[in-house]
Amino acid sequence: MMGISAMDLALGRGKLNLRHGRIIKGKMKTRTQSKKVNKAWLNDHVNDTYVKLAQKEGYRARAAYKLKEIDESFGLIKPGQVVVDLGSAPGAWSQYLRRKLSPRTAIGGGAAAGTLNGTIIAMDILPMEPVEGVSFLQGDFREAEMLDRLEAALAGRKADVVVSDMAPNLSGIESADAARIVHLVELAVEFSKTHLKPEGALVVKLFHGGGYDELVRLFKATFRAVKPVKPKASRDKSSETFLVGRGLKPS
Repeated sequence: MMGISAMDLALGRGKLNLRHGRIIKGKMKTRTQSKKVNKAWLNDHVNDTYVKLAQKEGYRARAAYKLKEIDESFGLIKPGQVVVDLGSAPGAWSQYLRRKLSPRTAIGGGAAAGTLNGTIIAMDILPMEPVEGVSFLQGDFREAEMLDRLEAALAGRKADVVVSDMAPNLSGIESADAARIVHLVELAVEFSKTHLKPEGALVVKLFHGGGYDELVRLFKATFRAVKPVKPKASRDKSSETFLVGRGLKPS
């Protein structure tokens, strides 16, 4: 039987979503199909290369390797920086940031504990277990109160990098889901316009489909360089992708 920690890692966000399609009493075929799908899904994830690697290297979710690949491709995260992590729970991205902001040593740095060279401020509507050196704010990024708290945590400093793994709870209604995704990305862009250094970078998660082209246009209007990227750690069947914007255009 798979342990809870393995299950959490397989799900990528540290939370088990038990909301399934309705099962009608007496419809044994539906129930059986559901069980087969769940078993196959869990089997795929338990044997996932990135799930195993996350367990081995102490990351809370395989999502850490998405940010790792993006960072290594663009050279975004460096010791001494101020980094804001939006949609941080369960903390895999914050863990990666924490290791990248550790002072380099003879053995390469990347410590999960100890001295931190930089500042990491994380936010999520969900609770997050502490990550050493990371300031965590729990609340809804869409609310003005939480933005005020985030600004207070920055204490007048500008961020070098803002990373956002925020995603709404999807309803299955394409138009409604697209609108929610667009809204979250727009908030991240607006936050970056005010709180990002002129040469800073923003990384956001979004999905192909309704609203995608609109968000690409928004990024191109905001940043001097824009690049879409789909990390290898992002599942092939997933429509998720990421946009990287670097260097704010004059407002």
